[in-house]
Amino acid sequence: MEEPKLSKIRQEIDRIDTELIRLLNERADLVHEVGLVKKEAGLSIYAPEREESLLQGLVRKSQGRLPSHSIRAIYREIMSASLALEKDILIAYLGPEATWTHQAARSKFGASVRYLAQANISDVFDQVTRRRADYGVVPIENSVEGAVNHTLDVFMDSELKICAQILLRIENNLLSRSPLPEICRIYSHPQVFGQCRKWLQNHAHDVEMIEVSSTTRAAEIAAREPGSAALAGAMAAEIYDLPILECAVQDSPNNTTRFLVISHTTCPRTGNDKTSLMFCVQDQAGALYSALEPFNRLKLSMSKIESRPSKRKNWEYFFFVDVEGHCDDEVVTTALKELQRHCTFVKVLGSYPKGETGNG
Repeated sequence: MEEPKLSKIRQEIDRIDTELIRLLNERADLVHEVGLVKKEAGLSIYAPEREESLLQGLVRKSQGRLPSHSIRAIYREIMSASLALEKDILIAYLGPEATWTHQAARSKFGASVRYLAQANISDVFDQVTRRRADYGVVPIENSVEGAVNHTLDVFMDSELKICAQILLRIENNLLSRSPLPEICRIYSHPQVFGQCRKWLQNHAHDVEMIEVSSTTRAAEIAAREPGSAALAGAMAAEIYDLPILECAVQDSPNNTTRFLVISHTTCPRTGNDKTSLMFCVQDQAGALYSALEPFNRLKLSMSKIESRPSKRKNWEYFFFVDVEGHCDDEVVTTALKELQRHCTFVKVLGSYPKGETGNG
C-alpha cells in the first residue's frame, strides 16, 4: 500500500521540479535582459540594495514550511548563478580558503561566482583598487573581540567605498581525527582562542594552545598531525575531512563577526541603511564632543565609534563612526556639514543596507 502512495508523491515532486527548472530559466532570461540594460547605462551588475529588498520581500511572501533562512539561502544561490551569467565576477577576500571571511563572502555572493584568496587585508583592497577583482570582503569587527584595526587603518588611505555588510554568526568547532582524551595540542587563530576561553578552561586546560595565522591553517595541521585538533568552522572541517568532536564551543552563543564588502561605489538608498565615516577633530579642548553633538541633537543613532592613531602626527587620531541612515538622507547630510566645522578631515566610507545575520 505504501509503495503506490510514495510513487505518486514522487511523481508530483518530479512535476514541480520540472516546472521550477522551466521558471528558473525564464527568470535567467529576464535577468539577462536586465544585465543588457545595465551595461548600456553603465550601471553595476551587482546591486546590493535591490538584493536585500528582494530577499526581505520573498521572506514576507512565504506562507509555507520553509523558514526565512532557508528562503534566503536558496535565493542567494539563484542570484549568484544569475550574476555569473552576466559577468565573470571575482571576489577578493582575506584568505586562505575556508576562513570565516571566505564563508562570509560565500554567504553574500553564493557559489557560482569566483573567489580569490588574499594573504592580508591590504591585498584585498589592492586587488579591488586595481580592478583585478570586482569586490572585496574584509572583517571589520567581532562582537566579542572588538574591531579589526588593520581594516580601519587601510581605510585611511583608500578611496574604495563600502557597498554592503555581512553579519555572520560564528560557530567555532573542535575538529580532530583523534578522540578528545588523546588531544595534546590545539591550533587556531589568536582571536578564536579568545572567543572560546571558557570552554578551553573547562575542557582543555592542560592542552597546549598553538596560535597560527588562520583557522584554515589550523585545520590543515590538525588533519595531518595525530593528537592535534583545530578550532575552526564547518567549512574547514569539510575541506580537510576532519570530524567535528565538539560543536559551537565559543563562549557567546551570539558571537557574530561583521564583514564589509568594498568596491568603487557605495550603495543607493534603501530606507534601512547605515553610513560609515571617518574624521579627525581639531586639536583643541572639547573638539570631539562638539563634533558628535549634531548627531545627538538630530537624533541620529551611532552604533559604533572607534579611534586609531593617524600615523601622521603624534597624538592625532582618526575616529570611525557608524550612524543610522544613508548619506543622501537630509538629516545625515545636515549632520555631516556640521561635523566638518569641527574637523580637519571628514570622509564618508559608504552607505549600505543593514542586512541580516547569517549562520556560520
